[in-house]
Amino acid sequence: MKKIPSFTIDHTRLNRGVYVSRRDVTPSGDVLTTLDVRMTLPNREDALSPRALHAMEHLVATFLRNDPEWSSRIVYWGPMGCCTGNYLIVQGDVTPSDVIALLRRAMEFVASFSGDIPGATARDCGNYTFMDLDGARQAARRYIDTTLDHIKPENITYPEG
Repeated sequence: MKKIPSFTIDHTRLNRGVYVSRRDVTPSGDVLTTLDVRMTLPNREDALSPRALHAMEHLVATFLRNDPEWSSRIVYWGPMGCCTGNYLIVQGDVTPSDVIALLRRAMEFVASFSGDIPGATARDCGNYTFMDLDGARQAARRYIDTTLDHIKPENITYPEG
C-alpha cells in the first residue's frame, strides 16, 4: 500500500510550527487547506496529554468559529492522533503566514481562559470529564512563547528529504 503524504514527512527533523499538510479541491471547486499546527517536537519532546488536547479542542474550536474574520472559513480544528499538535482545516488557499495571527489570538484565548470550558457537559460532549484546562493553558502559552512569537522559515516549511 502506498504511503500517504503525511507519513513521508521526516518527523525526526520537524519543528514546532504551522505547515500546509495538504490542499484539496472539492467537487464544487472549493479549496480546503489542511494546516499542521505542530506544538511539540515529534519524537524529541513529550507529546501533549490527550486531556489537555481535548480541552484545547473545545476552546480553540469555539474561538475559531466565533472569530469575526475567519468563522465562515473554519471547517475543522482537532487533535492529531500522535498528540503533538492539531489540524486546522480552512476553506480557501491559505498559507501558514495567513493564519499565524489567528492562531496567536486563539492560543492567547486558551492560555488566559478561566471558567467553564464550552461544551464540557454530559449533554454536549461524549467524554466531558476527560479535560485538563491547566494543561491546555500551559501548552498554549508554551506554543506562543517558543513558536508563534518567533516564526522562522523552518517553522512554516516542512523539512525536505
